[in-house]
Amino acid sequence: MSNITIIVEEEFEGLRLDKFLSGQDLGLTRTALQKLIENGGVLVNDKNITKNYKQKSGDIIKISIPKPKSLDVIAENIPIEVVYEDEDLIIVNKPKGMVVHPANGNYTGTLVNALLYRYEGNLSTINGDIRQGIVHRIDKNTSGLLIVAKNDEAHIYLAEQIKSHSFTREYEAITWGRFKDKSGTIDLPIGRSQFNRKKMCVTEKNSKTAITHYEVLADYQKYTHLRIKLETGRTHQIRVHMAHIGHYILGDDIYGKAFKGIDGQCLHAKRIGFIHPTTKKYMNFESSLPDYFIEMIRRVSN
Repeated sequence: MSNITIIVEEEFEGLRLDKFLSGQDLGLTRTALQKLIENGGVLVNDKNITKNYKQKSGDIIKISIPKPKSLDVIAENIPIEVVYEDEDLIIVNKPKGMVVHPANGNYTGTLVNALLYRYEGNLSTINGDIRQGIVHRIDKNTSGLLIVAKNDEAHIYLAEQIKSHSFTREYEAITWGRFKDKSGTIDLPIGRSQFNRKKMCVTEKNSKTAITHYEVLADYQKYTHLRIKLETGRTHQIRVHMAHIGHYILGDDIYGKAFKGIDGQCLHAKRIGFIHPTTKKYMNFESSLPDYFIEMIRRVSN
């Protein structure tokens, strides 16, 4: 437990308590501070108050910040398909339905749990214990290729390529509707939705540049088989961009709607390409379309 005491100066009189504390560099978001206040972790003049309490000059604020709970990541004997491996990195073909790393609601059964069983002590630690080895992520219901770093040096080298957009990431997807043009680029910024914090959206507010290139591989009566190349890698980028232009991905029940016979979006990370951190040679890997994807092609093409 960390205990902090602050005496309110005259210039901050009348300011809402939660707003004042969010500017005090306490390492907590405003939402986290509001919850702390509601739970009695913040006292003003030794009394419980509400988050919208307006301060008075001379108020004594006592803050008790609990230590963050440590998350023990358990090594689990879960089969994973390793496409390639050397002393610096691992290429994994992640199945649909597997979460990449532990988080709220998913502490076991993730790719990291599986990696720890097979490579414990031989994974990069750049992103902490719960993301050991993870250089980039794909969604739970997105299948396909993912690169894992075995050491911090390799991790940094690979992450720099992703940051500079020189890391190749190509996907295939089945989307609703037919496209007028056989190829195109979606250059629209993405940020978190102000209406649903679990969702992303195209927005100018608190957003980042997001660029997605697409090419039509096959047209069906109501659907399209696409090849998609990411220039940037924002959270849910492909799903958000496709939904925004009216061609949401088949089965995406978050940004589109569910589709009978498939759990989550029909999206596969088919190819990755990068410069190897040690040899400095360009490497390229491709994976075959999984059975669920092939079955969806069969269904929508009939």
